[in-house]
Amino acid sequence: MLHHDTVRNRLLQRLQHADFRLLKPHLQLIPTGLRQTLIAPHEQVAQLFFPEVGYASVTADAKGKRIEVGLIGREGLVGASPVLLADNFTVYREFVLCPGEMLAIDVNRFRSAIDNSPTLRTLMLRYLQTRLVQAQQFACANAAYTTPVRLARWMLMCHDRSDGDEIPITHEALSFMLGVRRAGVTQAVHVLEGRHLIKAHRGRITVQDREGLIDLAGGSYGLPEAEYARLIDGV
Repeated sequence: MLHHDTVRNRLLQRLQHADFRLLKPHLQLIPTGLRQTLIAPHEQVAQLFFPEVGYASVTADAKGKRIEVGLIGREGLVGASPVLLADNFTVYREFVLCPGEMLAIDVNRFRSAIDNSPTLRTLMLRYLQTRLVQAQQFACANAAYTTPVRLARWMLMCHDRSDGDEIPITHEALSFMLGVRRAGVTQAVHVLEGRHLIKAHRGRITVQDREGLIDLAGGSYGLPEAEYARLIDGV
């Protein structure tokens, strides 16, 4: 049984009780698997997903390869952008990067709820604004910062969406996420390990010094998070 005071998704937590009651009958808790496609590009969106445990990556195709342009965890809603903008399709792929559990809801049920509640629609549009800021920050980071800085930023974003300090990821997957060669990822990992910010293991990386990661990431990290705090948390 779902209860408003026990859901882990922060966006659902911020709903007014009446708005949560609109969504509750249509939310279905489902397990998610590694690399499971949630939203496919150029296909009609059928369901949206509120992450409870784990997070999803948003990727775009660029010159025959994919690069990450977004990350969604329990602070958000997977598939929100096209639906809130009155569309049924997206050009991006959204898939599970860290498996866990998500609350799925049918698109038509979701649209009916936001059509019947101005407060629910306002909160979701504010969330959409935070997603736009995050996407712009991805573009800025990819263009203006070195690979070690971008890695520090990426580790912080995953850490924000995790329960502990271990991030399940391989060097191959990091190469894909950051859009750089594997050798460049390995070098960046060595830089962060040399500063005792992280510890790399086989198939996972442990965050050792979060404040040090924030210092290294500098201006590449923090703006979307601050916008979320302002627009959603009211801080």
